[in-house]
Amino acid sequence: MTKRQLQAMSPAETEILRLVWQLEQATVQQVCDKLPPKRDIAYKTVQTLLRRLEEKGYLKHKTKGKAYVFCPAIKREDVVKRTVLDFLDRLFAGDPRPLMQFLAQDGRIDADDIERLRELIDKQ
Repeated sequence: MTKRQLQAMSPAETEILRLVWQLEQATVQQVCDKLPPKRDIAYKTVQTLLRRLEEKGYLKHKTKGKAYVFCPAIKREDVVKRTVLDFLDRLFAGDPRPLMQFLAQDGRIDADDIERLRELIDKQ
């Protein structure tokens, strides 16, 4: 499955994938242990989410003893790029300016962020 063919993820799947990226490889139990204490998700649910992510092409697994050890099948940067570009296309017809304006007006971007953006633009 190529990167372009990846199916969209649910918010719960995204949360689990972020944890696997952080851990680099993980069993179901390790993912459960890494979840925030307030997040009450059953072991079986985490197992199902990991299997779905594997079916969708985001993860792969190897067997270690009786346990499945899941690891990323695709780089975080590739997923972020695909997701952000898809979001820009769907909501802003590919134009990043309205998104940047919203983030600035909402206080999500400060002067330091703007300076870093200027530096990135200058490098191109």
